Amino acid sequence: MEVQAFDFELPESLIAQTPLLERTASRLLTLNKETGETAHRTFEDLIAYVEAGDLLVMNDTRVIPARLFGMKKDTGAKVEILLLKPLGEDRWEALVKPGKRMQLGAVAVFGSSNEGGEPLLTAEVVEVGDMGARILQFRYKGIFNEILDQLGEMPLPPYIKEQLSERERYQTVYAKHEGSSAAPTAGLHFTAEYLERLKDRGVRLAFVTLHVGLGTFRPVSVDKIEDHQMHAEFYILSEETAALINETKSAGKRVIAVGTTSARTLETAAGLSREQSGYQEGQPLRIQPSQGWTSIFIYPGYSFGVVDVLLTNFHLPKSTLLMLISALAGKANIMRAYEEAVKEEYRFFSFGDAMLIY
Repeated sequence: MEVQAFDFELPESLIAQTPLLERTASRLLTLNKETGETAHRTFEDLIAYVEAGDLLVMNDTRVIPARLFGMKKDTGAKVEILLLKPLGEDRWEALVKPGKRMQLGAVAVFGSSNEGGEPLLTAEVVEVGDMGARILQFRYKGIFNEILDQLGEMPLPPYIKEQLSERERYQTVYAKHEGSSAAPTAGLHFTAEYLERLKDRGVRLAFVTLHVGLGTFRPVSVDKIEDHQMHAEFYILSEETAALINETKSAGKRVIAVGTTSARTLETAAGLSREQSGYQEGQPLRIQPSQGWTSIFIYPGYSFGVVDVLLTNFHLPKSTLLMLISALAGKANIMRAYEEAVKEEYRFFSFGDAMLIY
């Protein structure tokens, strides 16, 4: 399938640069994936589309302030580092700018303590990769995440040009486990109060963790979808969440994924569960808890094993996320809905409006 088939015209004015004052104030475009019928709602209307016994699955990852500005230790030249993936033992995969200043063995320093002007954080290049990628060995005194909170900045997507006034507006209200370089943005629409309203209606809540990498913004550079290689991201689906999914499915109720990261986690677990259980077509699929790295790529032709309904934001042209929602609702339905969203001037991307595919 051609990547070009997922292109569409998007006026730059529709790319939301800042979040709305109220999280639940966004608009909601609903799409019936069977009929293609759309409706224009507000996010507050989501409650009318859920039923008692449905399971809302959310990604509880927390974005870290992954952008660091420092200088090269020996020359004082400015250096920018963007953390991508933790590798354990204080090693990270990162993007470094300018890469030519940070070759093998180079050391960058960040911040300074009160004791003799020693840097709070140092990073040594221990391996050089492609396209500016480096493996960095960090050294510090104290707790790494606390130092990041002090020195780092939020790594906003490249299409957002304005500064974020409040860090917490790029976190979901249920963000818990630190590790993401980008927010699972479909969850940004929820408040704690609105989640309570859903629970009062009989909707159950469950959580997965997928640490979102910046590969989610990387453009597809091949002509054929099948040739694209997805980035890997770490995920966790707990025993508790697996049990809730299985109970929901057994009761004939729906699993509602909040965001494409939750959907990819659920479908990764579905694939592993099929393999582990010797699953045969027509049997009920029992989801098993799992964790690890996933590079699942969902595009039209894929058969969903867990996700019944998807709440998501509006995605970039020719992106893997646009392909994912096309797999769920059908490409023709999605492209028509997107044409309508542009015509009605919905706000697009991370700080934009929401879409419910049911």
